Amino acid sequence: MLRVGLTGGIGSGKSTVARRLVERGAVLVDADALAREVVAAGTDGLAEVVAAFGEGVLGPDGELDRPALAGVVFGDDGARARLNGIIHPRVRLRTEELIAAAPPEAVVVQDIPLLVEGGMAAFFALVLVVHADVEERVRRLVELRGMPEADAMARIAVQATDEQRRAAADVWLDNSGDRDALRAAVDVLWDARLVPFEENLRLRRPVRGGPARLADPDPEWAAEGRRLVARVAAAAGERGRGVSHTGSTAVPGLAAKDVIDLQLGVGSLADADAVRDALQDAGFPHRPDIDSDRPKPAGSAPWPKRYHGSADPGRVVHLHVREVGSPGWRFALLFRDWLRADPVARDEYLAEKRALAERHRGDPDAGGYAEDKEPWFDAALPRAEGWASATGWTPAP
Repeated sequence: MLRVGLTGGIGSGKSTVARRLVERGAVLVDADALAREVVAAGTDGLAEVVAAFGEGVLGPDGELDRPALAGVVFGDDGARARLNGIIHPRVRLRTEELIAAAPPEAVVVQDIPLLVEGGMAAFFALVLVVHADVEERVRRLVELRGMPEADAMARIAVQATDEQRRAAADVWLDNSGDRDALRAAVDVLWDARLVPFEENLRLRRPVRGGPARLADPDPEWAAEGRRLVARVAAAAGERGRGVSHTGSTAVPGLAAKDVIDLQLGVGSLADADAVRDALQDAGFPHRPDIDSDRPKPAGSAPWPKRYHGSADPGRVVHLHVREVGSPGWRFALLFRDWLRADPVARDEYLAEKRALAERHRGDPDAGGYAEDKEPWFDAALPRAEGWASATGWTPAP
């Protein structure tokens, strides 16, 4: 199954997106709804809340008096931490139960208001963020929910900023306009990305990079690289020894194929094999056809690696899993850092890439393009090593 994180600030319209995803077939796990469920009347969760905060948070109907509880914990970090310690473990347990009950081909959408604040983005194959301008969110909270404006502003102020949410967002859904436009955007997302992503994930089928077509430098490549690095690191767990954004999209100002190259360091190929299923479950299917033990450059020690692609049709990824300290691991980091530091080398490499892209325009998956770059790398390696020696460079993921 595909697990998607959905978040957005209060008043952004996240519930509208969630409803439309359910209408299209998603399984929704709503953290707010579960937080209410686990402290409903008669639950041990409610009993613990009352024991912690007093009978004053209990309404006459035996249900939790949420405004009264909010008055106790709002602005009090210690009280809020105690409340979270009661509710969050119960919500996590109920979430796991609902996900386990979902069919294997499900697109499971977890609606989590504080996904960004809780540092949870890396644990989802995709993160959707619903956005609306602060002024519009305040208007909705005041007019539609009857919230005093000062309260609305205070709630917004303690949540993540737009910049923090944008950094976590694989998909940014702008809800500053009308509801029909938002629903239409969700439909496109469902049909073009979520459904094929789930199928690719279930079938362990990576998307292909396509022809050798260079794109202009994209400032978003760096942010995408950071999100993917965090996702791979979370999947690899303790067997991972560092994840890096490598390749041309990691070099600012360099035109490149629109592909994010990543390198996961491991202690041994046994560790690479041990994390294979976790990487696949996280959205990075194994491609044994590109696993390699061949020497590079000719006559040198073998440069073994394991290779994973991406199941996400919206983002092509090449994930190279190599032993930390191996020549191949060092090579990927050295060339990235050298090209970042040396504009002459960067321009030479770009000229080579453009010539090869033209030569391989008819190549459907750019295999020949990638192979024909190898002589340039082999010839440039002494210069890169000279730069490393002169600057005292050492590999750091």
